[in-house]
Amino acid sequence: MPVIFIDNISYNVKAGKNLLEASLALGLDLPYFCWHPALGSVGACRQCAVKVFKDENDPQGRLVMSCMEEVKEGLRFSINDKTATAFREQVIEWLMTNHPHDCPVCDEGGSCHLQDMTVMTGHDYRRYRFKKRTYRNQYLGPLVHHEMNRCIQCYRCVRYYRDYAGGKDLDVFAAHNHVYFGRESDGVLESPFSGNLAEVCPTGVFTDKTLKEHYTRKWDLTMAPSVCQHCSVGCNTIAGERYGSLRCIQNRYNSEVNGYFLCDRGRYGYEFVNSENRVTKPLLRNRPIEAVSEQELNNHLQVTLSTGSLIGIGSPRASMESNFALRQLVGVDNFYQGISEDEAYLLRKIIGVLSSGTVHSASLKEIEQADAVLILGEDIWNTAPRMALSVLQTVRKMAAADATLQLKLPQWNDAAIKEFVQQEKGFLCNITLLNSPLDEVAASTLRMAPDDMARLGFAIVNQMDASQPAVDNPDDNLLYHAKSIAAVLQEAKRPVIISGVSVCNEGVINAAYNLAAFLTSSGKSAGLCYVVPECNSMGLAMMQAPSFDKAVRRIEETTDTTVILIENDLYRSIPSEEVEYFFKRCKNLIVLDSLFHRTTEKAQALIPVASFAEGDGTIVNYEGRAQRFYQVFMPSNPLIKETWRWLKELSLLRLQKSNGHNLHPDQLLAELETALPQFSGINQTAPAHNFSIHGERIPREPHRYSGRTAMLANQHVSEPKPLQDDDSPLSFTMEGYKGIPPSSAVPFFWAPGWNSVQAVTRYQEEPGGSLKGGDPGIKLFDLNGKQPTYFKEPPEAFHTRQEKWLLLPHYHVLGSGELSSYTRALQELSPAPYAILSANDAKRLALAGGANIRLSVAGKNYTLPVQLKKELPDGILLVTAGLLGADSMNWNSWIKVEKV
Repeated sequence: MPVIFIDNISYNVKAGKNLLEASLALGLDLPYFCWHPALGSVGACRQCAVKVFKDENDPQGRLVMSCMEEVKEGLRFSINDKTATAFREQVIEWLMTNHPHDCPVCDEGGSCHLQDMTVMTGHDYRRYRFKKRTYRNQYLGPLVHHEMNRCIQCYRCVRYYRDYAGGKDLDVFAAHNHVYFGRESDGVLESPFSGNLAEVCPTGVFTDKTLKEHYTRKWDLTMAPSVCQHCSVGCNTIAGERYGSLRCIQNRYNSEVNGYFLCDRGRYGYEFVNSENRVTKPLLRNRPIEAVSEQELNNHLQVTLSTGSLIGIGSPRASMESNFALRQLVGVDNFYQGISEDEAYLLRKIIGVLSSGTVHSASLKEIEQADAVLILGEDIWNTAPRMALSVLQTVRKMAAADATLQLKLPQWNDAAIKEFVQQEKGFLCNITLLNSPLDEVAASTLRMAPDDMARLGFAIVNQMDASQPAVDNPDDNLLYHAKSIAAVLQEAKRPVIISGVSVCNEGVINAAYNLAAFLTSSGKSAGLCYVVPECNSMGLAMMQAPSFDKAVRRIEETTDTTVILIENDLYRSIPSEEVEYFFKRCKNLIVLDSLFHRTTEKAQALIPVASFAEGDGTIVNYEGRAQRFYQVFMPSNPLIKETWRWLKELSLLRLQKSNGHNLHPDQLLAELETALPQFSGINQTAPAHNFSIHGERIPREPHRYSGRTAMLANQHVSEPKPLQDDDSPLSFTMEGYKGIPPSSAVPFFWAPGWNSVQAVTRYQEEPGGSLKGGDPGIKLFDLNGKQPTYFKEPPEAFHTRQEKWLLLPHYHVLGSGELSSYTRALQELSPAPYAILSANDAKRLALAGGANIRLSVAGKNYTLPVQLKKELPDGILLVTAGLLGADSMNWNSWIKVEKV
């Protein structure tokens, strides 16, 4: 490691870093604006100036921008030199010339990087007394608020939005000190990653518009570490609460998963917690349905649970604790997954593949470090958007790798690398049903039917190893692409294969495994990613329970069955006629959920449960990474409890015991590990419930938390006793341990002088590196070096059928999430249901775009407007899936379509 001297003190630092990164890694205060760990350096703001000296005998030195100067052995520089500090103070005064003095009303106030840097440089007096430059703000949609007058021209926004996230509708206009960052005209930002502008921007130019509707200063938020509930990626988040409502979701850094950024569904999809659609009281259906007390509910349930047989239906969006508690309540043989057999079958295949130990399930960080990416069948832009953002970085970094090798440019020198790379791209092959925004950066794009995708995957392996099975009757086009893709994968050192279940095809799952397994056995650091539908689909599948179809067969055998169903609207994943049949056969239906939906309408007993923000739990993401989310606030109604806690109380009722249980989540997870060894280690995802540091717990509230004594003055003049949380090491106070807690239990990022999100550097081993103590999460799948067993039967080529179409789902990034669909801002951006046909198929039906079609699925008729896509393979009908109020259908079945 190079030794450098900062203000005449020697430090060992990491090679390849710039002076700003090195200083921040050492915990030194050095102001900056334009530099960002994920965006690199461009030297635009001039705020990070330091004085560099030739040697210890150089009294003069020279001013340089620390973000543009590389670490070198023996290098000497000064942060505290008078010339450097004076220069930085002048720069901040210049940047503040036109900045309005509106901190008291600015949404960024109190967590503003500009405020921190202004204080750090010592600028505290405004000398400018003339008219300020002013701009008209733009309407940018329901998610991001625009206040252009606060801009200091750091260029972070446009560099993130265009260069990092691939957006095209936000740019910089004009020049000098009149630059304008926005759109050509008012309009909704098109990128599903636009919300990150609120954290990237160091001032209040771009802010969270949903937070603005119920605004609270950062220091007045109660916060807790959480995990996104809206897809299988498992992004780490910080949930913020005030006055009993969830106010915002912010990014929680995890270098292995989401890094510095979230997608808009994860950032803004939280409003279901505050929804009027929440279940807040126990309800019994006694003609009419009515709210009851806990005692009345218990009396009813004690009778219900003591008669007849009992089965439980688990949920892919419920925590591991809740699903396991249900399994304990009903018994191993009576526990079922709340998903269709088709989906359960594909998930069993994936679990078998990943648990075999012959392939490695790649994290988002590993995707970003890949040197070749093949996407086989999964539209990750819509089903796993944060993964798509990582793929964008992969392509960019692969092209930049040549610059770092040929010109020996450091990776942080973003401006120089972009100049060298120009339009060069790394290797991404995107094989999907429809066009995707990823196509713009892909070296190869193919539109194929699912069976043909699988055949191509098998053919690629066969090209690399002739002993592997070949596909029957391949055409010249398939062989050409198989040969060209195989050549690239053979040259790659860190290839990643991405697939998933959204095309409902077993062959695609098999082909993706064969590719990753062969590349791994060839000595490459290959990765495999399977995108699954929900936040805990992987965890539920690992429990190896039968599917919902088996539960239907079970209740057909008896007319005396009570069903307990947790956190699952079956109509979203099971065709409605099957769900209706199931409910008619149930003697009693007990539903535990936080939201009213079509399934809760069928419940004889409806029990209110806590959302992710009101309870603790563990979920397992697509890569098998178990992660803990923590309660950020206690619901005002004590009857709203975690699902697992309610289920434990039902167990006592069934045994006719009155004494309560004192289980904590970590104790329940320990029982899970004993019962199901495949979850070994899951109890280590977070500190024990009684964990403390020097006898102090971890505060959920910042030490500046204000108004505590007045918040409940309408109820009592004295300050109430703080709420007690015995299930986690976090406390509901601002008192407690002020240092850096374990990474999985960090409720917010703050350090002296660093009130904004940039304080995360104080929690990292180095800027952009792992959190101190290691990133959160425990991987449940291990690579064991065993030789793979390949799948041997490629599917036959896809053929169209006369007057029938293969029905497949089509997802929308901001519309198809079950929980996020209850967010008003996202509803504005979500389309109404529609169908998609190929242009050729439209001609067969004499259809024009916008016309309506009628389709019959399992005896139920649907009329939908149709869109025409020339790239969609013939013989396939796509129907939007997961939209609010939309039915699930018999996906992967052949149906008839007629013009209306």
